[in-house]
Amino acid sequence: MIITQTPLRISFLGGGTDYPEYFQTHGGAVLGTAVDKSSFFTMSHFYSKMFDYSVRLSYRRVECVTSVEEIEHAPFRECLRWCGVTGDVEVHHAAELPSMTGLGSSSSFVVGLLNTIYAYQRKLVPPLELAYQAIDLERRVLGESVGVQDQTFAAVGGFNLIEFKRMGHFVVHRIPLSGSRLAEFEASLICFFTGIKRRAEDLAKAQVQRVGNNLDRLARMRRMVDDGYAVLTGMSPLTEFGELLHRSWLMKRELDTGVSTDTINTYYDAAIEAGAVGGKLLGAGGGGFLLFFAPPETHPAIRARLSDLLEVSFRLDAPGSHVLHCSTERSPIVRMREAA
Repeated sequence: MIITQTPLRISFLGGGTDYPEYFQTHGGAVLGTAVDKSSFFTMSHFYSKMFDYSVRLSYRRVECVTSVEEIEHAPFRECLRWCGVTGDVEVHHAAELPSMTGLGSSSSFVVGLLNTIYAYQRKLVPPLELAYQAIDLERRVLGESVGVQDQTFAAVGGFNLIEFKRMGHFVVHRIPLSGSRLAEFEASLICFFTGIKRRAEDLAKAQVQRVGNNLDRLARMRRMVDDGYAVLTGMSPLTEFGELLHRSWLMKRELDTGVSTDTINTYYDAAIEAGAVGGKLLGAGGGGFLLFFAPPETHPAIRARLSDLLEVSFRLDAPGSHVLHCSTERSPIVRMREAA
């Protein structure tokens, strides 16, 4: 049996410049981190001749099918087909947080499943190659209009500035923070679930269609990534990072009318009034999690103003997709038969 863990992610700056429609020509970058909320898979062999199906999948529902082509869950189906799996497998998926909340869960699913299958097949795929394959599968095979940061954070993990020079050529810069600087940064973050779920694909399509109209905004958002890196790694007070978040969020709202809503804007303004320096809606927009940078002493006031929302805490700098458990031993009976 194989058990894997793959992180979700928080993107601070540069979101929107990670679409190939933009960075292939202009270059893009994001500053963000893998977090300690994860997607888990288990994969094991079973003897299909003893059952009336050859593939069993478990997620929000259970699928038992006689061939991979019969699988209704498209990412499950295409990941298995991508890796050449035809049957005699059982795969389970579990997640700490739901999908459609702006944390890159869809890409974490694809990266984690590919990594699980490769571990099951005893193949070692480097993290960036795993990200490239997941991007190709999502965009070309599944036809999703996704960016490329989610797959990269899921695969490589860490707290990074990631440059997107062209497809298949990403550069990951680990952010060199001392333990105390990272702890101070973490302590200044507070995050709430808005209760609004949305399909990122729909928002992404709209933003991709408007890339040509947003070139100046996207270029400025790209420059903010470098500014954020300088704040984190320099001697400046971390409140300057919160100010960058605020300016970046105001700019992102101008990319498309679907990025924010009146309800989300009301929550955001309330948090700023309560002492937050800046913040943003995580993911493509429209719903999901609201993240704020705020001095710790202001957190009680922010919680009081947003008391109808669920607060969720995160730890930063989580590892990328990895194998938690790999059991390759055959049962004693099988070993006895093979010896005979």
